[in-house]
Amino acid sequence: MISPDEKLSISRQCKLVSLNRSSLYYKSMPVKGENIELMKRIDELYTDNPDFGSRQIRNSLRREGRKINRKRVQRLMRDMGIMAIFPGRNLSKPGIGSEHKVYPYLLRKLSISRPNQVWATDITYIRLAHGFVYLVAIIDWYSRKILSHEISTTMDQEFCISAYRMAITQYGNPEILNSDQGSQFTSKEYRKLVLGSGATFSMDGKGRALDNIAIERFWRTLKYGEVYLKEYESVREAKDGIKALIEKYNSRRPHTKHGISTPDEVFGVAA
Repeated sequence: MISPDEKLSISRQCKLVSLNRSSLYYKSMPVKGENIELMKRIDELYTDNPDFGSRQIRNSLRREGRKINRKRVQRLMRDMGIMAIFPGRNLSKPGIGSEHKVYPYLLRKLSISRPNQVWATDITYIRLAHGFVYLVAIIDWYSRKILSHEISTTMDQEFCISAYRMAITQYGNPEILNSDQGSQFTSKEYRKLVLGSGATFSMDGKGRALDNIAIERFWRTLKYGEVYLKEYESVREAKDGIKALIEKYNSRRPHTKHGISTPDEVFGVAA
């Protein structure tokens, strides 16, 4: 038990309540109400159509009667962190410079038959009532179990590193980690952590929306089963809601791939 007189650092306080440090300082982004509504709709269109670029999204919005040009759509998508779907659908932006290294995609003809053989990770946009945050998650490809997740107000590498550390601490190391070519995953610090754990990197090919399909399908489940049903007023509220959905998804939602078994059951029995 912590004494009320004991002084704790900000980092220690965040760790005790399982809160990413950047979330502690979150203040609603200064986004106009009209833009918030547009961003919510763009997120829905993007979730349903991960191959859509700004042109298709603009056309879809116009069909709904919204007067909007492509330049504005591109700006909003950039603010949301999904501008980099050209030529692919990846949310995170590719790294530039000698520090960043891209690895080949290893899953194309691979038979995935056991837990911890392949993990996948990705980042998605989570809307709040008056702003937005980013969510990173790691999924076990075989069982479809969500192993860890973190929320952050910025798309830096720190919350991705935290999520991977959390996963390997609780579940051991994967043989392969699949991700997109975003700068968070190609950065020197992230690569050092993953390779140091004994895992091999696999990265999506540009423009191949199905290369990370396991986690892409989970994003859809999360958005329609939780996020789109709520109007989160705070990061804490979003974090609690997403955590509850993930716990339900892992322990009570059978995955079609495994008949009536849940991800927790498949991961636990086969591991």
